[in-house]
Amino acid sequence: MLRATKHIAHRDTTKRVNYLCHKIVVSTNSQYSTLNYRYGGASSNQQQQGHGNGGKHHYYRHDFLAPHGPKAWTIPPNRGYGMVVVRILRGALKLRYLLLGGAIGGGMTLNKKYEDWKDGLPDLKWLEEALPQGEKWSQFSKTLIEIGGAVKDVIEIAKDDLKAKTTVAALSLSQDDSRRKYETLQSQVETLQTEIMNVQIKYQKELEKMEKENRELRQQFLILKQQKKTGTKKIKKSLIDMYSEVLDELSGYDTSYSMADHLPRVVVVGDQSSGKTSVLESIAKARIFPRGSGEMMTRAPVKVTLAEGPYHVAQFRDSEREYDLTKESDLAELRREVEFRMRASVRGGKTVSNEVISMTVKGPGLQRMVLVDLPGIISTMTVDMASDTKDSIHQMTKHYMSNPNAIILCIQDGSVDAERSNVTDLVMQCDPLGRRTIFVLTKVDLAEELADPDRIRKILSGKLFPMKALGYYAVVTGRGRKDDSIEAIRQYEEDFFKNSKLFQRRGVIMPHQVTSRNLSLAVSDRFWKMVRETIEQQADAFKATRFNLETEWKNNFPRLRESGRDELFDKAKGEILDEVVTLSQISAKKWEEALNDKLWDKLSNYVFENIYLPAAQSGSQNSFNTMVDIKLRQWAEQALPAKSVEAGWETLQKEFITLMEKAKKSPDHDDIFDNLKAAVVDESIRRHSWEDKAIDMLRVIQLNTLEDRFVHDKSEWDQAVKFLETSVKAKLAQTEETLSEMFGPGQFTRITHWKSLTEDQNKRRYVKNELDKILKNDDKHMPTLSYDELTTVRKNLQRENIEVDTDYIRQTWFPVYRRHFLKQALQRANDCRKAYYLYSQQGTDCDINCNDVVLFWRIQQVIRVTANALRQQVINREARRLDKEIKEVLDEFSEDEEKKAHLLTGKRVTLAEELIKVRQIQEKLEEFINSLNQEK
Repeated sequence: MLRATKHIAHRDTTKRVNYLCHKIVVSTNSQYSTLNYRYGGASSNQQQQGHGNGGKHHYYRHDFLAPHGPKAWTIPPNRGYGMVVVRILRGALKLRYLLLGGAIGGGMTLNKKYEDWKDGLPDLKWLEEALPQGEKWSQFSKTLIEIGGAVKDVIEIAKDDLKAKTTVAALSLSQDDSRRKYETLQSQVETLQTEIMNVQIKYQKELEKMEKENRELRQQFLILKQQKKTGTKKIKKSLIDMYSEVLDELSGYDTSYSMADHLPRVVVVGDQSSGKTSVLESIAKARIFPRGSGEMMTRAPVKVTLAEGPYHVAQFRDSEREYDLTKESDLAELRREVEFRMRASVRGGKTVSNEVISMTVKGPGLQRMVLVDLPGIISTMTVDMASDTKDSIHQMTKHYMSNPNAIILCIQDGSVDAERSNVTDLVMQCDPLGRRTIFVLTKVDLAEELADPDRIRKILSGKLFPMKALGYYAVVTGRGRKDDSIEAIRQYEEDFFKNSKLFQRRGVIMPHQVTSRNLSLAVSDRFWKMVRETIEQQADAFKATRFNLETEWKNNFPRLRESGRDELFDKAKGEILDEVVTLSQISAKKWEEALNDKLWDKLSNYVFENIYLPAAQSGSQNSFNTMVDIKLRQWAEQALPAKSVEAGWETLQKEFITLMEKAKKSPDHDDIFDNLKAAVVDESIRRHSWEDKAIDMLRVIQLNTLEDRFVHDKSEWDQAVKFLETSVKAKLAQTEETLSEMFGPGQFTRITHWKSLTEDQNKRRYVKNELDKILKNDDKHMPTLSYDELTTVRKNLQRENIEVDTDYIRQTWFPVYRRHFLKQALQRANDCRKAYYLYSQQGTDCDINCNDVVLFWRIQQVIRVTANALRQQVINREARRLDKEIKEVLDEFSEDEEKKAHLLTGKRVTLAEELIKVRQIQEKLEEFINSLNQEK
C-alpha cells in the first residue's frame, strides 16, 4: 500500500512539474528566437538575479505543489535542501526550454528561409520541359520534411531523457548526500549542453547542405535561362550591370570631383593593413587583389561590381577577357593585371591616383552590389612615398564618403588597440549620425587571444567608439596565409565562431552579426534600399542639366551638330588620309621639277667648292678632267646617294605640307582640326625614313651616268650652258653680297641712305685696291697669293699708314678672286654657247676651253636620272609608307585621351563633350529605372 501511494505521489509530482511550462511564449524573427516564461508569477530574470530590496531572496506562491488545490507554501526548516532541489530543477528545465525553443525557432527560420528562397526564384513555367514534373523541387521539399522530422525526434528524445533524469534526481535526493547528487546533476547538465551544441552543429550542416543544393539548382536555372535567351535574342543586362555602367559613366564625367554624384555605392575604408581588401575578397568569394608584405598595394580606387551568374568569372570594364576565378592560373594573372593597372595609373611621381579601376565579378550566390576599395588610411609616410600621399588619401576617402548616399563599410582591425585607428574619426566627420555606416571588426580570432573581452564587447555593441553605425559585424578574414583559398578562409571563419567561447557562450553579439556571409547580405540589402530611394532624383537632376546644355548649344552653335572629340578626331583623320592620297595624284613632271630643284639646292655647294673650283683653278685642261673624274667618282660612291635620298625625303615633306596648307584655304575648312593635323604631320615626318635599299640602287644609277663624258646633241649642250650660267650667276650674286658686307655700300648708296663706312670697311677698301692691281696685271692669276705678293701689299698699305697682317689680306683676297674667276667663267660659258660644232668635231682638244660646260652637263644628267628614280620611289613606295605611318600615328593619338584633349580644344568641343556625356548618363539612368520598376 505504501509503495502504491509513493508511486501515485511520484506521478502527481511529474504532472505538476510539467505544468510549470504553462506560460511559454515563443517569438521568432529572421535572425534569432527568444523564449519568455514565468515561474510562479515572477519573471525568470528576477529568479536569476535573486536579489532586490537589499539583495534578499524572495519566495513565491506555487500553486502546483498543493495536492488538493492552491495554498501558501511555508518554508520548511531545512530550507537549504529545498533550495538546492529547486535550483537543480530550474536549471534542468531551462535547458529543456532552450532546446525546445531553439528547435522551434530554427524550424521556423528554416521554413522562412525556404519560403523566401522559393519566392525569390523567377517564373519556372518555361522549365517544365527541361525539368519534367518538378522532380528536383519535390526532392528538395521531401528533404526539408525529413530534416524537420529528424530534428523533432532528437528534441523529443532529449526532452524525455531530461524529464526522467531530473524527476528521479529530485525525488531520490536526501539531505546527507545532497552535495554529491548536486555535482552529479551539474555534470549531467554540462553533458546536455554538449548535446545541444551537437544538435545545433548538425542543424547548421543540414542548412548548409540545403544552401549548397539551392546554389546548384540556381546555377542550373541560370544556365538554362541563359541558353534559352541566347537562342532567341540578346541577353538583357542585369540590374547591377546596368547600375555599374551608370557609375562608370559618372566616373568619366566627374574626373575632377567637381560634380555632386549622389548615387549609392559601398565605400570600403579602413586603416592600411586593417583587412578591408580581405573583407571585399570574402564578399566576392575570390582572391582577386595582389598581396604585399606591409607595402601599400591599393594605390587607386577599385570599383568591383558583384553580380550573380552561373560561372565564377571576373572581367575589366575595358577588356573582353574573362578570368576564370576557379583556376589559380587565371587568379594569378588577374592579380598581376590589377597591380599593373594600379602602377600605370600613378604618374608624375605620385603614390596614389584618383583614376578608377573598374571590374565585374560574377558567380553563383554573390550578392548584387557595387563596392569601391580605397587606399588605406596612413598615419606615417615612408621615404619612397610622394610628399602629398597622406593628404591625397584623406581627400580621396572624404570625397567618396561625403556622398550622402554612400554606404560606408568601416573596417577596424580587431587585433590592434582601438585607439590606434585613424579611420573612425574620419567616418564620424562624414556620417556623424551613423545612418549609412556599417562597422566591421576584422581579425577577431586574433582579438580573442590578445584583447580584453570587455573591450571587444564594447566595440561590437557600439559603446567604445563615439562613432555611430547601422550595424556592427565581426568577421575573420584568414589565418595570415597568403595561399589560403576563400573556401578555406570561410571554413576557418565558421569553425571559429562555432567554437569560440567569447562569441558563443558569453553572448557578446547576436548570431546574425558574425561571418562574412551575413555581412554581405546586410550590405546588399542596405545598398538596394538606398538605390531605390535615390535613383529617380538623380535622373531628374541629369534631365535638367541636359536641358540647360542643349539650350546653351543652340544659342552658341545653331548650325552645327554636337560632335564630341572622338567624332571630330575621326573626321580629321579622314581629311589627313585624303591629303595623303592626293600625293599620288601629283603629276610626274611636277615631281621631277620639285626633285631637281631640291637636289641642286642640296648639291650645288659641294659641286662648286669641292669639284668645279678646284679643277677649274688647276691651270690646264688635262688636270681639270682628271681631277673632275676622280672627285665625281668619290662623290657618287659616298655622299651623293645619301644626299639624294635626303633631298627626296625633304621634297616629299614639302609637297605634303603644301597640300595641307592648300586644304586650309578651302571653303569647307574647319580650323578646329589645325592643331591636330599639324601634330600628326610632324610626328609622321619625324618617324619616316627612306628605305635603305634606295641608296644602293641610286649609287649604281649615278655611277653609270657619270661615266658618260660626251654631250650627245646641241639641245643638251645648250641646256648645259644655261645651267652653267645660272649656277655661276647664283654664286656670283652670293659673292657680291659678301663683298658688299666686307667693303660697305657704294658712294651713291651712302649719300642717298645717309650711311658711312666703318673703320674696318675703309681698311678693306685699301686692301682691295692693292689686290685689284695684282689681278689686273695677271688675268690668269692662281687662286692663292705668293709670299712676295703678300709682302708687296703690306708695304704699299704701310705707306698709307695702314697696318694689316697676311691673314687679313688673304681673307680679303678670297671673295675678290672668286668674283674675278666667276666673271671669267661666265665669259667662257658665253664663248662656248656657239662652240658645240667645234666640240663635236674635236672633242676635248677643242680650241675653246669648254670643260666646265661638259662638267655641268654631267652634273645635270646625274641630277635628272636621280630625280626620275626618286619620283618612282615616292609614287611606288614612300607615299604608301608615309600613309601607313600616318595611320599608325593617328591610331596612337586616338587611344591617348590626353593627347586628343590637348589637340582638340575650345568651347565648342568641351560643351559638346559634356552634352553627349550627360545625355548618355540620363538615358542609362532611365533604362535602369525602368528595369528596376519591372523587378519590383
